[in-house]
Amino acid sequence: MTIKVLIVDDSALIRSVMSEIVNSQADMEVVATAPDPLVARELIKKHNPDVLTLDVEMPKMDGLDFLEKLMRLRPMPVLMVSSLTERGSEITMRALELGAVDFVTKPKISIQTGMREYTELITDKIRAAARARVKARTVQQQAMPSALQALRSPLISSEKLIIIGASTGGTEAIREFLMQMPSDCPGILIAQHMPEGFTTSFARRLDSLCKISVSEAAGNERILPGHAYIAPGHSHLLLTRSGANYMTKIEQTDPVNRHRPSVDVLFRSAAVAAGKNAVGVILTGMGKDGAAGMLEMKNAGAHNFAQDEASCVVFGMPREAIAIGAVHDVAPLQALPGLVLGQLAAQGGRALRV
Repeated sequence: MTIKVLIVDDSALIRSVMSEIVNSQADMEVVATAPDPLVARELIKKHNPDVLTLDVEMPKMDGLDFLEKLMRLRPMPVLMVSSLTERGSEITMRALELGAVDFVTKPKISIQTGMREYTELITDKIRAAARARVKARTVQQQAMPSALQALRSPLISSEKLIIIGASTGGTEAIREFLMQMPSDCPGILIAQHMPEGFTTSFARRLDSLCKISVSEAAGNERILPGHAYIAPGHSHLLLTRSGANYMTKIEQTDPVNRHRPSVDVLFRSAAVAAGKNAVGVILTGMGKDGAAGMLEMKNAGAHNFAQDEASCVVFGMPREAIAIGAVHDVAPLQALPGLVLGQLAAQGGRALRV
């Protein structure tokens, strides 16, 4: 089945290059292009596209305003095309909150050359978007505390850690998970597939919303309870030990599974450094990054959870981890925070305030 793509961008050059990229693939085609959201609105009605690519900053109608109306009235998979700037990254984070499936960045170098070099990345993301589960957004989604109501005073050892991996759809899944974490939860390490420049905005946004402290990992930090550390977009994040302390480590080694940061790299380091003291969580995402590393965590004694298919935007990474036997429990996203804390509490330790 051919994926029908509508390209919305005020740049004629970007529309041309994106069209060339999409039409070079046997399984997709550009059904129309639009210079602004007003034109796009009519083209959506006419062509009923499977995926829409949308520039972040648009004339006549702001891209976010258009996205918000679209996701409320005619929800569909949207791939944002973003500028690699501080403003661009902040707008992109907001777009993901509003329901965009994923994003790609416009290259810093010659746009025409750079976009063509991005052919594999762009077309992979379009394919993932076409398979994504997109739901109508009526109001801003908030964290649901019901999952934690049964955990009034669980006992969790300060030695415990939560290790999370995600890709497509992961920014919102991680937000929902972290917003349910109590202020003194175990330390959390996160690898989310995201380009350099966007993880800073992502961490800052989460820090403003959550009870816990959320930051972009800098390396050589002591991992503290009530803190979450997000892999920077330019590096792998690893867990290490220094005496009795867990520490973060940042490496700019080669990509793994085409990703840096890679979930496999983080999970494998957790298997070595934490073993049975870690709980692994694999969330929505395209591909298989994290599956092999999660199996190593399981073999080292960790207890692992996967997000279920119904609540995933793309059920790729969790499916792969489940298929190789790396996962103990599968659950909806909303239930995962309570299940993870419950598993940690069952192993005994200190009191945790909820």
